[in-house]
Amino acid sequence: MAEPNTLRNSPVIPTGAPSPAADASVPPAAPAPPPGIAAAKRKRLFSIMAVSVLALGAISVLWLWITSNQITTDNAYVDADLVQITPLFGGPVAATYVSNTALVKKGQLLVLLDAADAKIALAQARADLGQVERKVRGYFATDVALGGQVNSREADIASANAKLASAKADFERARVDLERRQALAASGAVSGDEITQAQNAFATAQAGLQSAAAAREQTLAQRAAAIGQRSVNKALFEGASVGDNPEVLAARAKVEQAELNLSRTRIVAPVDGVIAKNAVQVGQQVEPGELLMSIVPLKAVYVSANYKEAQLRKVRIGQLALLTSDLYGGSVTYHGKVVGLGGGTGAAFALIPAQNATGNWIKVVQRLPVRIALDPQELEAHPLRVGLSMNADIDVSKH
Repeated sequence: MAEPNTLRNSPVIPTGAPSPAADASVPPAAPAPPPGIAAAKRKRLFSIMAVSVLALGAISVLWLWITSNQITTDNAYVDADLVQITPLFGGPVAATYVSNTALVKKGQLLVLLDAADAKIALAQARADLGQVERKVRGYFATDVALGGQVNSREADIASANAKLASAKADFERARVDLERRQALAASGAVSGDEITQAQNAFATAQAGLQSAAAAREQTLAQRAAAIGQRSVNKALFEGASVGDNPEVLAARAKVEQAELNLSRTRIVAPVDGVIAKNAVQVGQQVEPGELLMSIVPLKAVYVSANYKEAQLRKVRIGQLALLTSDLYGGSVTYHGKVVGLGGGTGAAFALIPAQNATGNWIKVVQRLPVRIALDPQELEAHPLRVGLSMNADIDVSKH
């Protein structure tokens, strides 16, 4: 039996007519876009790519400029110059008024020492001052008395001069009378008794003259002694009043020292801050210079940023810095200024400095502390404590 001819039995599809199956499953092709629209799209895409490349380049240049003009470190910590509280006057502790972590104000009483000994010393110094003032006033009174003695010696000298003149006159009269009688004795006109009396009168006048001369010399010596005593006394007060006398000033200085020692029994805070390292107890006997406690001045803290040595080429005093703390995070920014660079690295000032000239040597990058001052108003708004970690960025664009 012959197979049916499929080609003969199949329906004949006219040439050029669409196939039914193809017409049902294949969608008609979209019309091709005009050539102008495709070129515009390519041009727009090229512009976007060019702008992106330029923006990326600008950002890269800006980033390189910023990084080349800023040095950053997280090896930075809050630091402060601690105020040490030491007594300037020794004695037992009568009372303490603060403890560690206490906030204190300048002038606030911290420790009170027993003031009994200081009060006694002050009373003794005041008594000594009164005695010295009376002693100096006595110098002035003594000067008046010695002045009277000098005047009295002047009168004694005048009297001695008069007596000496009288003695000289008596001596001359007795001498002349003796010579006259001795001249008449040869002729027998004068008896021997008269000559003897004349000789005795002459001897008496001569002795009187010598006595008057000696008395005058003694009076002159007494006058000189009185003048010397007055000069010595005057040297003790001359050129100054009672209040300006050196002895009075020395005694007054002792009084002021005693008053100062008494005031130093009250130990007060020299600055605002927080108490730390408190080591004083009631009843403790303290000595001058002994460390009692420390005060951290919170308003005067600064940052010690330890930069690598290669970062310090452009760092100069006065450059600005931005800082953040781990305490507040990046939400709080501090504005600072470089105020100093350390005189050496930490290794140079270590208790046992490195001996790089001995043994095997491995180079270690050194760090130098840079001191950065902070804005007081920002510190007051967001206080910091010593030892807290900080991040520091210094703008080195300005030399």
